Amino acid sequence: MATDRLQFHEMGLDDRILKALADLGWAHPTLIQEKAIPLALEGKDLLARARTGSGKTAAYAVPLIQRILTSKQSVREQAVTALILVPTKELGQQVQGMIRQLTAYCARDVRVADISGKSDLSAQRPILMEKPDVVVGTPSRVLAHLSAQNLDLQSSLETLVIDEADLLFSFGFEADLKSLLCHLPKIYQSYLMSATLSEDVQALKELLLHNPVILKLQGSQLPDSSQLQQYSVKCEEEDKFLLIYTLLKLRLVQGKTLLFVGTVERCYRLKLFLEQFSIPACVLNSELPVHSRCHIITQFNQGFYDYIIATDEEVLADPATKGQAAEGKGKKKKKNPGPKDKEYGVSRGIDFQNVSNVINFDFPTTVESYIHRVGRTARADNPGTALTFISHTELPLLAEVEDALTGGGYCALKPYEFKMEEIEGFRYRCRDAMRSVTKQAVREARLKEIKQELLNSEKLKTYFEDNPRDLQLLRHDKDLHPAVIKPQLKNKDYRGRNPLKSFRYAVGQSRGGRSGKS
Repeated sequence: MATDRLQFHEMGLDDRILKALADLGWAHPTLIQEKAIPLALEGKDLLARARTGSGKTAAYAVPLIQRILTSKQSVREQAVTALILVPTKELGQQVQGMIRQLTAYCARDVRVADISGKSDLSAQRPILMEKPDVVVGTPSRVLAHLSAQNLDLQSSLETLVIDEADLLFSFGFEADLKSLLCHLPKIYQSYLMSATLSEDVQALKELLLHNPVILKLQGSQLPDSSQLQQYSVKCEEEDKFLLIYTLLKLRLVQGKTLLFVGTVERCYRLKLFLEQFSIPACVLNSELPVHSRCHIITQFNQGFYDYIIATDEEVLADPATKGQAAEGKGKKKKKNPGPKDKEYGVSRGIDFQNVSNVINFDFPTTVESYIHRVGRTARADNPGTALTFISHTELPLLAEVEDALTGGGYCALKPYEFKMEEIEGFRYRCRDAMRSVTKQAVREARLKEIKQELLNSEKLKTYFEDNPRDLQLLRHDKDLHPAVIKPQLKNKDYRGRNPLKSFRYAVGQSRGGRSGKS
């Protein structure tokens, strides 16, 4: 029971922090917060493993803020005393946002700067010259500022945090991280926060931690079946599009939904397909400017959009794999719409809020990727649903995932009870839409989206800083229209009938009267 557990007000925290926690509506600490905060306040190094959505950010942010407030009770020179390293720019922005919420009543005493963005080093130099108490950034960006002598940590750093530690090496930061350590003092407190305890995390532990307390708070990396329902449906390529059209158009999937695909090209193929039926969706991938990506996530969290089509793009760790093979060979490489950002990540780290469903339109390539994708839903105490499409060639991968999940002590994927023959009437509409989404249309859509988002991200940045309310009017799920839109696909069939009403009832009946979430 919560009453038997340590509460925030029993941890010796500053009243200003307690007031901010109350404003956030956090009545009780999560398990990771209850265990980690007192240990951190004692000055111990921590290696904490807890699943996504467990409150890891506040578990290190609260003691970090408390330490700064305590140190400022005596007169001392302003300096950067805490460094938080993150694997992606999106996570950097979110960590800064969380710290600002927790310092709402002590913002003058605890200043935080996120330097993970794409701004020029010279543009960020004035921020660092003011010596914020907390600096958040990716290892490569922090190292660049250290090398440019914009940042000095040798004499002032007291706390080092590595968030999503298991991603740092896989994102190619190993060399940057080792170089960065040469710029740090000999003694400082360290926290490693991770969803998994991989070999990379063990290597970081040996490199950074001194007699750490190791917290392994959950054996499973996903919630149990009472909170997270996981389903699979076996379908080939055409059936994937038919099924996603039916699920979204009939509203059989309700609530905010993340649709994961394997490549950037697939992002736009699926978006253009859904546009044929007037189903708006945002695309989120590494080709978009970081300001646009963060704005899309913010608006999704605020309820502006129901659907985001995203890639987790594990190949970003290897720059040699960045070419779009599906779009052509040889010379066509030049037509790649834009450079990808190696510090981008969607399936991990990003705090998508109140996601009801995750749909794996393309099956993830590893067990870890499956867990990371599905971990976007059923966060904290909220329920969630994960639906995975599987082709016959992916059955071995499904077996790996099921073995891993069953071995972890929770239920494997259940078959999604859906009779494909009952939606055969939609197949001709689906084929018409698929024919319209050509490779040329996909290429044009990518170029158009990037141009639009570059305009939104750069030229309008200053305007939106002065007029923040207008930023809410900027939407990212508008139709791209490079594919020929066939008006008859939007609502009615060729004979003027609306087949959705009858099929909505029929499909609902076939699933035992269920017409809610998948």
